[in-house]
Amino acid sequence: MVFKRLLGAIGVGGPSVDTVLDGGAALPGGALTGRVLLRGGGSAVDIEHIGLELIARVEAEHAEGESEGSVVFERFTVGGGFRLGEGEERELPFSVPLPWETPVTELHGQPLGVALGVRTEVAVAGARDKGDLDPLAVRPLPVQEAVLEAFGGLGFGFRSADLEYGHIGGTGQRLPFYQEIELTPAPQYAHAMNELELTFLASPAGVEIVLEADKRGGPFSAGHDALTRFTVRHEDAPALDWQAEVDGWIRRMTEHHDAYGSHAAYGHAGMPGTGHHSGPGLGTAVAAGAAGLAVGVVGGMVAAEAVDEIGDFFEGEEDDAEEA
Repeated sequence: MVFKRLLGAIGVGGPSVDTVLDGGAALPGGALTGRVLLRGGGSAVDIEHIGLELIARVEAEHAEGESEGSVVFERFTVGGGFRLGEGEERELPFSVPLPWETPVTELHGQPLGVALGVRTEVAVAGARDKGDLDPLAVRPLPVQEAVLEAFGGLGFGFRSADLEYGHIGGTGQRLPFYQEIELTPAPQYAHAMNELELTFLASPAGVEIVLEADKRGGPFSAGHDALTRFTVRHEDAPALDWQAEVDGWIRRMTEHHDAYGSHAAYGHAGMPGTGHHSGPGLGTAVAAGAAGLAVGVVGGMVAAEAVDEIGDFFEGEEDDAEEA
């Protein structure tokens, strides 16, 4: 356990805090559980409020180029209204719901390069003080995992993943940012696209899957982006042949040149094959795909770079908190 002294609220000699998340990656829309541990300082104090903030490292595009920053995308109150005695230790268990759109940070235990954190805030003597910042690991929902495995089984490779500030028009997006997973095209589609960007927008009813392909130009035409979306219910995760389903999505994108719009605005694709039907079991599709994107993440420099970037994010957040 690593307690962090709270200095800003009541000065040197105040209480310290440590937040311990339960082991294992959480699920979007599921419960995040853990404990806030408090240790009293040199004198008794009144703990007015203990809160948790969910923080993401997000990229933003603007006229001057791109920049990165931290966005708080959810806040919870997990305790408060008690007196912490001198040297007293107190443990506050918590269970809070993650937003359904919480980004996925790992696939089969391998990091994707997306940095999420949980920061503890304690209010003492009328002042709020930032405590520790803990990495938050999130694994994909069954539908998300099935789709990623299908892409891997089809031969698509993992390139990178990041969080983009903004809103995808025409979707049910609720968070102020969305996750983009960039994939290299499978050999059978390399002639049609340079890369494919995949976004999941989960909700209690299902998952919106937004696909954007950077399409290659022909001898007499320039390249352009093709974008569409599909909606899948959570209960369809074990029911569809996902490799065939995803292959159908990609074929429709590459064969129809003028059917799709841009991030600015577009309506529901309304296409057949959106997951509202039954189909054969996953069978060999998942078995083959399980080694696809996950191996792409592990192989080469991608995983190492992802870990370095995540470490830089948390070091920067800790520095900012100490300066504050």
